[in-house]
Amino acid sequence: MMRYAGLTDPGHLREHNEDAWQVCSLTSGHMLFVVSDGVGGHAAGEIASRIVVETLPLLLDPRISRDTDVIAQKRAMEESLAALSYQVLAQTRQMPGAAGMAATAICGLLADGMLVLGHMGDSRCYRLRDGILQRLTKDHTVVQMLLDLGEIAANQLIGHPAAGRLTQAVGMDQEPLPHISAIALNPADILLFCSDGLHGMIDDEKITGILSLRQKPKNICKTLLNAALEAGGRDNITVIVVEIEKMENQ
Repeated sequence: MMRYAGLTDPGHLREHNEDAWQVCSLTSGHMLFVVSDGVGGHAAGEIASRIVVETLPLLLDPRISRDTDVIAQKRAMEESLAALSYQVLAQTRQMPGAAGMAATAICGLLADGMLVLGHMGDSRCYRLRDGILQRLTKDHTVVQMLLDLGEIAANQLIGHPAAGRLTQAVGMDQEPLPHISAIALNPADILLFCSDGLHGMIDDEKITGILSLRQKPKNICKTLLNAALEAGGRDNITVIVVEIEKMENQ
């Protein structure tokens, strides 16, 4: 069993909200959580993120059954995200003024105490367990690549000239290489799926404090959004909070 909620806000500076989110139950009984942040500006970004959240369930559903094991679930997530990326790219080429249209995607497939994660871009998934926050994804960005290579330090990430430049995204004109992982969950774990409008405005310590309040997911979402807005709200902000209460197979 689980409780969940999601919210989005355009922030203080953007006229359009290019973020989108979706929670749905697949035919197999798996729950799917998706956050997407559109790239390309105005209508193009909004279109791309909407395609991600509306189309991914349709691509994933026929690839998953109730008996699909975790290895097959990971393969299904990878295939679905790759197919989605090519689909968004094909639509981009047919739409006037849509050059550069793409979107991030963070997707969580959850059932029987296992979370299969797929992501492209810099939207993130976190897990709070026993008061400790762990980021479950690594950003697909130029600055993350530079950090991994040791060419910049962690304190140089904010304000770096390459900040915001993605190395992977749904719809990019390159081979899609989504990162897929599987994580075992415990009762009382809290999951956070979010766009960079949240993690780019408040740090992990602040996120940990808010999640640790153990409020209802809807209230946690509101508190997270308000914290990002109070910190400046320079981008669209989207969050989904999932509280694991009891494993489905217990």
